[in-house]
Amino acid sequence: MTGGFQTQAYNQPAAAVAGDWASANPYFSFLAGPGALVAGEGGVTVGRFCWATAPFDANGTPGVVYSNGAGAVSGFVAREQQALNSTYLSPAGNVIPKGFGVSVYTGGDFWVVNDGDVAAVPGMKAYADFSTGKVRFAATGTPVSSASVTGSIAASTGSFTGTIVDDVLTITAVGSGVAVVGGTLSGTGVATGTKIVRQLTGTAGGVGTYAVSIADQNVASTTISETYGTLTVTAVGSGALEVGAVLSGSGVTAGTTITALGTGTGGTGTYVVSPTQTAGSTTITAVGDVETKWYAMSSGAVGSLVKISDHPTG
Repeated sequence: MTGGFQTQAYNQPAAAVAGDWASANPYFSFLAGPGALVAGEGGVTVGRFCWATAPFDANGTPGVVYSNGAGAVSGFVAREQQALNSTYLSPAGNVIPKGFGVSVYTGGDFWVVNDGDVAAVPGMKAYADFSTGKVRFAATGTPVSSASVTGSIAASTGSFTGTIVDDVLTITAVGSGVAVVGGTLSGTGVATGTKIVRQLTGTAGGVGTYAVSIADQNVASTTISETYGTLTVTAVGSGALEVGAVLSGSGVTAGTTITALGTGTGGTGTYVVSPTQTAGSTTITAVGDVETKWYAMSSGAVGSLVKISDHPTG
């Protein structure tokens, strides 16, 4: 039941619910350590793809799961009756609340909802939406264009005083700019390539604690510099930008990704991007999802349940 009191009955029960196993074939789990994996801010939706990020667990593996992210998915969230209905007077719920344990599967056969705009056909690849983890189906190599905008990218910097213990950056003072998700850090003792993953506590972009992308660090108090790109959108041709979207355009570095919102919330305004770069005003296309290794193994109209498998022969 998806809403209100039951008003009809069927001769046959539904084939499945989103997230159910579609077979008794072997399945594979994300290799997490002690205390992981747990749902992050906003909870994790069952029956969708997900991303695991820092903070890391005791074995140095990403330990927090989100239904939104960037890049390749970490896996799929199967239905194990672990979701809760935490909304007052709501008849149903399918979200694992923040802090609750999450099992993430890196292989197996599952049922999903076709949240795309075309019917699924066996052999199509499953794509995961960066902002929701929802699934759509299309041919190999055809990620969806989620937006077309006019904008430019400027190199941006920040500087602050802080320490890093394991995978947590603690900022005690801000010298210039703001700390942003996706910014690349440098300083005495800071591991090359360290990026800010999420803010954990404190003033937004300022004094507080932040999860970083590389664990097992021990950086004494020092000046830490940050570099990132700022995308300024002046006009929107179609669609809406979202965190995780991959950008392309004349002068835009391949693989550029929106890592955080600035003043923009999908349209005109500013967005944080990685890596840092400079690109003049141009038409920029945003890709809003990523191809996964799963295939459609049954047909299904938009909104219908479809079987998926990480093996093309089932």
